[in-house]
Amino acid sequence: MKLLKHHILIIVITFFVVNIHAQKVYVTKTGEKYHKSNCRYLKQSKKEIKLKDAVNTGYEACKVCKPVKKVTVNNNSTRSTTTTKSTATQCTGRTKSGKRCKRKTKSANGRCYQH
Repeated sequence: MKLLKHHILIIVITFFVVNIHAQKVYVTKTGEKYHKSNCRYLKQSKKEIKLKDAVNTGYEACKVCKPVKKVTVNNNSTRSTTTTKSTATQCTGRTKSGKRCKRKTKSANGRCYQH
């Protein structure tokens, strides 16, 4: 009886691990996050990829739609996709009058949403 329970437990765990790796998430062309299919940030563009591929590529979980946050990566280590807080810097873009934009951004390219 104990052996049967042990086998059932292994099958259930395997099912969940396979499900996580086969789960589909969505990314945008320019974004750094992965999302659920119904996330509000996917209105303009979305590309479906596997969760495992998104994590291996460096995408992080969206804080709005909250997709799966922990995934087992190929090297059998658990990688958390929670982000560390990055500091906002002033946008490097220029306004029509030639002055520097005053908005703050956390984007890697140094520009705000408008530039």
